[in-house]
Amino acid sequence: MANLQDIVYKVSIRSIVGPRDKAITNLQTDSRLAGPGTLFIAVKGTHVDGHQYISAVIEAGAIAIVCEDLPGNLQEGITYIQVEDSAASAGVIAHNFYGQPSEKLRLVGVTGTNGKTTIATLLYKLFSELGYKCGLLSTVQNHIGDRIVAATHTTPDALHLNALLRDMVDEGCTHVFMETSSHAIHQHRVAGLRYTGGIFSNITQDHLDYHKTFDEYIRVKKSFFDSLPSDAFAISNADDKRGAVMLQNTNAKKYFYSLKTLAEFKGRILENNLTGLVMTINDQEVHFRLIGEFNAYNLLAVYGAAICLGQDRNEILRVLSTLSGAEGRFDYVVSPKEKIIGIVDYAHTPDALINVLTTIQKLRKGHEKIITVMGAGGDRDKTKRPLMGAAAAEYSDRVIITSDNPRTEDPEQIIRDVEAGLNTAAKRKYISITDRKEAIRTALNLAGPEDILLIAGKGHEKYQEIKGVKYPFDDKQVLLEFFELLDK
Repeated sequence: MANLQDIVYKVSIRSIVGPRDKAITNLQTDSRLAGPGTLFIAVKGTHVDGHQYISAVIEAGAIAIVCEDLPGNLQEGITYIQVEDSAASAGVIAHNFYGQPSEKLRLVGVTGTNGKTTIATLLYKLFSELGYKCGLLSTVQNHIGDRIVAATHTTPDALHLNALLRDMVDEGCTHVFMETSSHAIHQHRVAGLRYTGGIFSNITQDHLDYHKTFDEYIRVKKSFFDSLPSDAFAISNADDKRGAVMLQNTNAKKYFYSLKTLAEFKGRILENNLTGLVMTINDQEVHFRLIGEFNAYNLLAVYGAAICLGQDRNEILRVLSTLSGAEGRFDYVVSPKEKIIGIVDYAHTPDALINVLTTIQKLRKGHEKIITVMGAGGDRDKTKRPLMGAAAAEYSDRVIITSDNPRTEDPEQIIRDVEAGLNTAAKRKYISITDRKEAIRTALNLAGPEDILLIAGKGHEKYQEIKGVKYPFDDKQVLLEFFELLDK
């Protein structure tokens, strides 16, 4: 329960009609969940405008309404708060309603196209091992200490996000590591939060179905760093050509990590193979269980954040050397008899595919074939599909184009979009199989001893979404089942 006047603190208000001194027991943007004591925030969403449901929520017992446009018929006894932007206000109101939980935590946001999940997960594991009770908000799953809370979005909506942060405070968490997606930043889901630090991984083409242009995608990512307070830290990848741009207007303390140039957190790869990475970080040599150049960058980002959070350098490296990455990120298994290496990875952008495949190329001894199973998600950025097809074909010996999550689209049309990126040479080494399980089976039939099979696009996901319905499907489990049959 909170007082209405208190929970609109710092909200950009245009006008208030009705009493301000009210006890609010329920905060909602979903009209279906409104009841007695509710403050309803009417948000103009991409599909639904909450203003249409103001009368219905009042009938259900709502006592206060936050809206951008006042209704023509104002009901007596109801408080109407007209604001500039309902979505931005929702974040600030939720933060106040739940007792400003981010002020009581050391909250670190991780943004970028690739690497967010691994960086946030490694930070969560590292600080947990260092003796702190931590929270994790990620694509794969959310954690409150050791308790797992299911994740439905990369970043939850503002109300659920603040409720989760409140739970973390109540359960004694001190640090929270959070993936902060471009959608979440643009939709103001993180409005009102106070971050202790922010990390930028890299930026490549993604989500142009939503942001329309690459420049807009960059601007949204950059706005996260622009909003950091002066006592926060901001860490960026100096080797990404937009790494410096991301921090140019931030008030936070700036730090950079790099494999190629001078930086506060400098790394160099000495060895990279299936047993992991051997690299120096600020001239200290360490063996890590993670594989690939992209993970070298992730490790540098984690190391830098831990230093900024006041941890001992030697302890950071000692613990990091023992950790594995996030589920579905370069997750590999080896068939017992044939020694075929199967790698499951979430790579669902052209750049991520190139990163994974170039890493695989560096791991092979010379004779092994690389066979890639990949597709592209439906109802998402269509412009990246041919680029993904081109990337898979360039770095693989054989490619099987299949379904990812077609969602409401025709899976065969998505496959045709991916095929459009293949040149004449690439067309000689690919086949298309719409059924994902059959595609994985075929890839294994094409593989010989010690060949490397990459199954890309879904990673940790345990479902496949077809025509709006989610069916159980786990790439790694399917791979293991076929390995078992193969070795019998």
